[in-house]
Amino acid sequence: MKKQVETTLTQNIFRLLLAFFMIYAGFSHLTFNRADFQAQVPDWVPLSKDLVVLLSGVVEIILGLGLAFWKKNRALFGWALALFFVLIFPGNIAQYLDGEDAFGVLDSDRARLIRLFFQPVLIIWALWSAGSWQSWRATKNIN
Repeated sequence: MKKQVETTLTQNIFRLLLAFFMIYAGFSHLTFNRADFQAQVPDWVPLSKDLVVLLSGVVEIILGLGLAFWKKNRALFGWALALFFVLIFPGNIAQYLDGEDAFGVLDSDRARLIRLFFQPVLIIWALWSAGSWQSWRATKNIN
């Protein structure tokens, strides 16, 4: 049984900020940052780097829109976004290990290493702002 939980104003503001960020990032995957995002696709991925960037851009747009507008499934979108952040993390690690520059700011090993520490923050942000943890705990208390 799934329980819909109410989120606070602060959670809603941060959820909408994250949703906007995801929609913007997805759009940039499809347009002006396409080549920079290709630098994050590890060579061992058995698909074309461009295809991976395009598909991940579409997924980011869908997740962002769902997080922003689909209230009934908000907690589920939080889990999906957290999983997405986990799945793309190997690309961030590969970018660090391979020394690939991107975005004009990821131009040193130090900058790429610091970026790795923000992935857990994004995962927590997605789960907290969407009320995913709260929903999961509420479901466990019902059973």
